[in-house]
Amino acid sequence: MQNRTHTCNELRMADCGKTVKLCGWMENVREVSGNLAFVVLRDFYGTTQIVVETEEMMAVIKELNKESTIAVTGVVRERDSKNPKMETGDIEVVPEKIEVLGRCRYNELPFQINRSKDADESLRLKYRYLDLRNPEVKKNIIMRCNVVSALRNAMNEHGFLEITTPILTASSPEGARDYLVPARKHPGMFYALPQAPQQFKQLLMTSGFDKYFQIAPCFRDEDARGDRSPGEFYQLDMEMAFASQDDVFAVLEDVLPPIFAKYGKYNIASSAPFKRIPFNESMEVYGSDKPDLRIDLTLTDVTELIGSCGFGPFEGNVVKAVVVSDMTATRKQIDKLCADVEVVTGNKAFWFKVDEKGQIAGGIAKFLQDKADEIISALNLKPNTFVGLTAGKKLVAQKTAGTLRKMVAELAPQHIDRERYEFCWIVDFPMYEIGEESGELEFCHNPFSMPNGGLEILNKAAAGEVDPLSITAFQYDLVCNGVELSSGAVRNHDPEIMIKAFQMVRLGEEDVKAKFPAMYNAFCYGAPPHAGIAPGVDRMVMLLAGEESIREVIVFPMNKNAQDLMMGAPGTVEQKQLDELHIAIVKDEE
Repeated sequence: MQNRTHTCNELRMADCGKTVKLCGWMENVREVSGNLAFVVLRDFYGTTQIVVETEEMMAVIKELNKESTIAVTGVVRERDSKNPKMETGDIEVVPEKIEVLGRCRYNELPFQINRSKDADESLRLKYRYLDLRNPEVKKNIIMRCNVVSALRNAMNEHGFLEITTPILTASSPEGARDYLVPARKHPGMFYALPQAPQQFKQLLMTSGFDKYFQIAPCFRDEDARGDRSPGEFYQLDMEMAFASQDDVFAVLEDVLPPIFAKYGKYNIASSAPFKRIPFNESMEVYGSDKPDLRIDLTLTDVTELIGSCGFGPFEGNVVKAVVVSDMTATRKQIDKLCADVEVVTGNKAFWFKVDEKGQIAGGIAKFLQDKADEIISALNLKPNTFVGLTAGKKLVAQKTAGTLRKMVAELAPQHIDRERYEFCWIVDFPMYEIGEESGELEFCHNPFSMPNGGLEILNKAAAGEVDPLSITAFQYDLVCNGVELSSGAVRNHDPEIMIKAFQMVRLGEEDVKAKFPAMYNAFCYGAPPHAGIAPGVDRMVMLLAGEESIREVIVFPMNKNAQDLMMGAPGTVEQKQLDELHIAIVKDEE
């Protein structure tokens, strides 16, 4: 028991009369008189009250600051005044001996341990070892450990082998910035930390392994968001040989729901099969490729109905509506909603409502009066109904309406069932898109996805018989409660199809060989069809814990600027180290 007889959450009435030894942090001291004090002792497991009743024991306690670690040897007895809020609240320990194990040398702490979540985030991250002493913070890390263990067990039960892949590898164009590592023995050359084990796991399939997984660290030099940590993150990486999209879906639909139901804040999770929504349908109906299906609101295309009503922003544009019944928001709340939508999307939202008398009023109502009856009938509008509107090119109108749909649920809580985990698959992503910067055809998502229609559809597109933008891929996303947990795909394992897919974006065979030499060559030796996915562990635990920030479920997270305030990273290094790596620091002119 690590030099103790019990933990601080273990003693009960049945232990009264026993001599015990507890170890932990001195969380709080309440001094009643010269020889009487109540001490709360905390360890990893919980708390126990220590009652100091002698001058000798009081002398030891008075010399200590809170958060010092001590060992208490004493007798368990029943408390006169029980505390039902403590699991050990029926008993207390009267010390015979108190040993100081680790003295806290500071009179003042950066924050109160049990209220650390109220402190400034930069302070919490600088003193993360103190922040983690807070049971409310610690429980997320414990949950993470349990979830990872459950994922491992489930994958093992499904016949997957856990195989670790290299951390030092070659840089490859996978969509985000690489973290580069200079190679000391090879001046001017660099390793890269893997953005994902994508190529390695596909190479394992070509090597004859049938089912692979790992809890994989991934490294991307990206900016932080609420659901994305800069620097590194972890994912449940998996790949299956001789597998289809349905095979991948079947595994995760069996693995995830029990884990979400067991460990999540809510105990209801979607059962198999998860709803499958084609990308284009998802954008049209929900205005997002990661829809929150707990919200029962959908988008309606009202371009023909009100697009020519004379309201300037609608002219020549696609117009989308979100119809919200039984909404009693004030004008101030509606104005704030529209302002918030504009902040998030950069595009304006408009509105009108049907009042208690069944009349169109508010917002842009004056432009709609000539068609009021037609609008009310077409949209089946009842009194006290709010109609949010967005306009623009099709994708702009869709995305803005999707944001409006999500935000308006806050003002109409009857339209969202928060107490559940709702999964769905987004399928049939476009293979190609027109790049915003280049204005030319580019891969939309993963360039290694198998196109629907294979080589035949690519040849037709190259011959001008098919619009390349109409080609979809066996690419899929797993979404839960509006959060994208993962992207995956049936891989393009045929070198001929791969070359043709890259030719569509102006890259030839030599380019493919140069950028992806190992994978291309491996596929030329006979590769099996294979498919995979990689749900994010951090995002998964964030959802389970009901946290808004992903940093709350990472034991030592970086801040939004990719800095480790506790360890002082990134930091400077000695000139000797730079010389060994053949690196010169060039300072900006400024």
